Amino acid sequence: MKNNYLIKFSFLLFALGLNQSYASNKNIINKSITIIPNDTLKSGKKQNLRTNAFIDPPVIKATGDQVYCPQTTIKIVTDITITNDPLETGTEAIYIQISSGYSQGFDNLELSNPTSHSNITTSWDAVAGKLTLSNPTGADVLYSDFVAAIKDVVFTNSSATASGIKTFSITMGKANYLPSTQHYYEYVPNIGITWTAARDLAAARTYYGLQGYLATVLSADEAKLIGEQASGTGWIGGSDAETEGVWKWVTGPEAGTIFWNGNQSGSTPNYAFWNSGEPNNLGDENYAHITQPGVGIKGSWNDLSNTGSLTSGDPYQPKGYVVEYGGMPGESPLEIATSTKITIPVVTPVTPASVCDSGSFILNATANTGTISWYDAATGGNLLGTGTTYTTPTINTTTTYYVDAGCESNRKSVIATVNTTPSVPIAEQETYSNCGPGYLTIKASSNIGIINWYTTATGGTTVLTGESLTTPPITANTTYYAEASNNGCINPTRTPVNIVIYTPPAVTDETLPLCQFQIITLDAGVSGMLYKWSNNGETTQTITVNKGGKYTVDVTSPSPENCTSTKTIIVEEHKVPQIERVDVEGTRAIIYPVKAEDYFEYSVDGVNFQDSTVFYNVPGGLQTAYAREKSGCGGTVKQFVVLVFPPFFTPNNDTFNDVWEVTGMENYPQAVVTIFDRYGKLVAQLSRSKMTWDGTLNQVALPASDYWYALKVDDSMPVLRGHFTLKR
Repeated sequence: MKNNYLIKFSFLLFALGLNQSYASNKNIINKSITIIPNDTLKSGKKQNLRTNAFIDPPVIKATGDQVYCPQTTIKIVTDITITNDPLETGTEAIYIQISSGYSQGFDNLELSNPTSHSNITTSWDAVAGKLTLSNPTGADVLYSDFVAAIKDVVFTNSSATASGIKTFSITMGKANYLPSTQHYYEYVPNIGITWTAARDLAAARTYYGLQGYLATVLSADEAKLIGEQASGTGWIGGSDAETEGVWKWVTGPEAGTIFWNGNQSGSTPNYAFWNSGEPNNLGDENYAHITQPGVGIKGSWNDLSNTGSLTSGDPYQPKGYVVEYGGMPGESPLEIATSTKITIPVVTPVTPASVCDSGSFILNATANTGTISWYDAATGGNLLGTGTTYTTPTINTTTTYYVDAGCESNRKSVIATVNTTPSVPIAEQETYSNCGPGYLTIKASSNIGIINWYTTATGGTTVLTGESLTTPPITANTTYYAEASNNGCINPTRTPVNIVIYTPPAVTDETLPLCQFQIITLDAGVSGMLYKWSNNGETTQTITVNKGGKYTVDVTSPSPENCTSTKTIIVEEHKVPQIERVDVEGTRAIIYPVKAEDYFEYSVDGVNFQDSTVFYNVPGGLQTAYAREKSGCGGTVKQFVVLVFPPFFTPNNDTFNDVWEVTGMENYPQAVVTIFDRYGKLVAQLSRSKMTWDGTLNQVALPASDYWYALKVDDSMPVLRGHFTLKR
């Protein structure tokens, strides 16, 4: 079909993808139009549907690079012109948007005197930061009227701390214009659309002859405009379908540009604005999508599958797509949009280093725009100078200066600090002493600032800061030095504080015995000291006591030392032992004292004493038991008898064991020993008058054999029985 063929169809304009703003003229309905060649479309020309003549798009230009002070009102342009084709004198609407630096809730655009523009109404979109100027009836408004109205559009910001640059985009079409890219952006709602369908539909759209494509985002300005201000919850032109984890822009002039590598912990060679935890590459999530408001970081991205969620109302169900226009090969730039900007002057002062006592300061500051001015008051005041530096006169007190770059409301303070050098520290005591090694707390103060402590009179390293210093363990005489400092202003004269370590009196605890019914002298052990005994407060070096117990004495060295040591003396009162009885078992004797003490010792011969009361192999006969106190307090004796029954005898007249006798029996006058043979026949009887048996009966020698005896000492003791052997 040739380009000059006519098509008698009223809606063909829409099928060709022309912008709706060109189809708004109600006179085009049922009119014949001519197919527009591609090169003509790319030029931005449009066709008058009544005359078939091609109309050049309007050219809008504005000036206005201004300084703005927060909480004031300023016109967004200093001048604006619209150059239009004579065949088209007006349009439906003009859109003014804060396209960069927008602060929702604080920034505002409005028509300052609406009564002077009765044919124009305004609509403010606080989310997009966009002001629409249009005729309330929907009819076209003359460009000249729009020019007059735009000159009366003003900007305000309600925050006293506002900063940065605000860019105002003024455009003929509804698409958002971003001056930094000179591209146009349009959000197209389409619930449930797939990424591939959105890509194709975006490519089929045009805007004033510019080819559309799914938006690619290369800067924070673009991300904010299409993600936050346009509420563009939908598809954008990023994908890692080609290589998993390698995210590229795959649409428009940036097709093939890598902007992300890896998952959420990956890296970006270009700009990226993934939501927290994205992209997570779950399943086939290979396509970039602007996150729905309320989900994560506003305007950020997540990765979805081609269809996204299929559940209606789900946050990850696609709601539409973002189309970008501009930058395609062969396209001529449009001039249907223009921009101006304001800069909020922000000055950044540098806090100068302080001085001691007095001095002059060189104050420095930088600003993003405007002229830097120095003042002596937060508001108003005297202008002291201009420029990035200001040299103060010599001052001796801390002084606050103020600086701004054209906005008094943004004036910042700069403090020139003058610190006072402190006086020489005063020690609470010149000398501290301690009795023996230990910790000490020493103190010093000054009229201002802090105290630093050193171990040297000059130089050295600070060991502690503060008016009070607790030392480490001190074992010898030591000197510390206190230095006063006030924010870097140091008094060089240090105050010495001496520590003297005295040696306390050397005392030795004792344990002493005291014999019963005697006295003992207790000695503190160190002469030339001051004494105080705990039992009765006596102050002599020695005291006498007559009873056991614990005695302590404080031994204090004379001034200036006054060091006290405490000696403890344990007096153990030792009693004289008493023997209750001595038990004899054969040749073993056991001494039983009335009350045993560990300081008693015992003997059965008066020579060899032992701690044990048991003695073995005690000779027969009358013996003596001894008990005495070990330290010489005295003792006692008790006699006892050991009866020895010989196990055998040999009556062969060799003078050895010729008779059988009971040793010790002589000590018992009433004792009687009865001897029997193995058949129980009485063969002999011994008593005090006859103490031995020679082995005969009636002068007849009895045969060798075992014989039995029974000893009755007296009626108070049991009968002792046993046997012995007669050997021949």
